[in-house]
Amino acid sequence: MEYKKSTDLYALAETLFPGGVNSPVRAFRSVYGTPLFIEKGEGPYIWDVDKNKYIDFCCSWGPLILGHAHPKVLKAIMEAVQLGTSFGAPSHHSLELAQLIIENNRFVEKIRFVSSGTEAVMSAVRLARGVTGKSKIIKFEGCYHGHVDHLLVKAGSGLATFGVSSSAGVPEAFAKETIVLPLNDKDALQKAFEQHKEDIACVIIEPIPANNGLLIQDKPFLTFLRELCTQYQSLLIFDEVISGFRVGFEGAAGYYNITPDILTYGKIVGGGMPVGAFGASKEIMSYVAPEGPVYQAGTLSANPVAMAAGAAQIKECLKPGFYSDICKKTVDFTKDLNDFCEKGGYPLRLIQIGSIFWMAFSSDRISRADQIDAKKMDYFKEIHQQLLQKGIYIGPSGYEVGFVSEAHSNEVLETASQAFKESIKTAFEVVKL
Repeated sequence: MEYKKSTDLYALAETLFPGGVNSPVRAFRSVYGTPLFIEKGEGPYIWDVDKNKYIDFCCSWGPLILGHAHPKVLKAIMEAVQLGTSFGAPSHHSLELAQLIIENNRFVEKIRFVSSGTEAVMSAVRLARGVTGKSKIIKFEGCYHGHVDHLLVKAGSGLATFGVSSSAGVPEAFAKETIVLPLNDKDALQKAFEQHKEDIACVIIEPIPANNGLLIQDKPFLTFLRELCTQYQSLLIFDEVISGFRVGFEGAAGYYNITPDILTYGKIVGGGMPVGAFGASKEIMSYVAPEGPVYQAGTLSANPVAMAAGAAQIKECLKPGFYSDICKKTVDFTKDLNDFCEKGGYPLRLIQIGSIFWMAFSSDRISRADQIDAKKMDYFKEIHQQLLQKGIYIGPSGYEVGFVSEAHSNEVLETASQAFKESIKTAFEVVKL
């Protein structure tokens, strides 16, 4: 495949944007080549500006659970946008989307729409602090919660120490309000609560961590986390920006049958438009302004076009058998590739939950970020390059997950599987570690 137009556009983009992109992972720094500029998407496919066609497993990093340009979503967007793009006032579209969520999700009684997952998380943490009157946060190494100052924090030394900022521009004073712990470690969690029991406002976790590999947790760990939060009167926040409406309509909370105090959503809930949301019980949400003292506002919150897109997509997700069908396709796809890798002796296996998958270069279970061997990402670089040449698009980082959409038919997945097999075989022949 040729990428001349994409290469030329990236050269221009570097003069306009930091690193030539508007979000870091798009820069292709972890793989070969320069970013592809995408011109069109339809169903399971995307086309770049050089007219190359790809089966897409990035799905805009998760929102497109129906595939690209779904007719019902497009219809809803076009009908809404013809009446105006934004009003800064209530619209009936937000009521429809909120009712669809609340009536079909036992963990949410009231919801507030915002414009991104980062904004949802920022607001949820502020809400937790407002409800509890406490200031400190526990988060986990390997979970990403958007570019919120007090959550752009990595672990310090020891198991239950305050974090240190992981980005320039984040004051260390902010980082010192955040305790960073290893995932799936009950002892570290217990010690942190015992040490800071009067000060912990909330614990935030991706119940299905999917921003730094797919680090599936043990249910007993998540249950223990729920019990400790209840015991110490701290709020439990499930960051379900990725897992929400992806592993089931009720997300990871429903999958594990664990009730968090606050949930954050994004991606799928917007139907491909910029949307985030946070929700909780009526009691907790009563603290949010204008009803309560916790301030949150946004000019484009509950934008009518985004709300219409989200409602159209969420209705499709509520169809009988929707989640079982998409999960089965993902299970069959990953099993086929895992059987191939096992037979060929390749040290790679695909981890899967719902319609999410991830390539792990290890035969051992990986449930924490520090168990990922960075050196083996050289295999991913080669696989990524080979897949592009074969018309398969995945996220340009070995730490990112892939997604299967409703639009990925069995025939499309069979074609993709063959390309994956050829790419894996080539990568392990070329790369020598």
